[in-house]
Amino acid sequence: MRLRSSLLGLILFACGTLARAEELVVVMAAGSGVEQLSREEVANIFLGRFRQLTDGRRALPIDNQSFKEEFYRKLVGRSPAEIGAYWAQLKFSGRTQPPEQEDESRALAKVAATPGAITYLERSKADSRVRVVLELGH
Repeated sequence: MRLRSSLLGLILFACGTLARAEELVVVMAAGSGVEQLSREEVANIFLGRFRQLTDGRRALPIDNQSFKEEFYRKLVGRSPAEIGAYWAQLKFSGRTQPPEQEDESRALAKVAATPGAITYLERSKADSRVRVVLELGH
């Protein structure tokens, strides 16, 4: 009986892990004029290194609270604690502010309506209002 419940727990864990494995993509408004960004450009925007797009417009990064941990692990290989410490240091120095924090639907709506706004989400949530500018994979 104990083996059966352990096996059931393992199967449920695996199913939950598979459900989270959908591909993450970075998106901007469909009419933004930005076709593609490199991993380095996206990292620089989300880490506050620069907040200007190549066409001179201001970049507005928005963290999707549902996938923030997964995003930073895939993008720069950093844990939430490391990202938090990084931003604490930058905020203390007064150099820049961290990205806005929104839930997935608000992040998507804001990106669709705001020139220069950029966020990340599951590929299946990227609709006609946005353009995928970087694929981060599973």
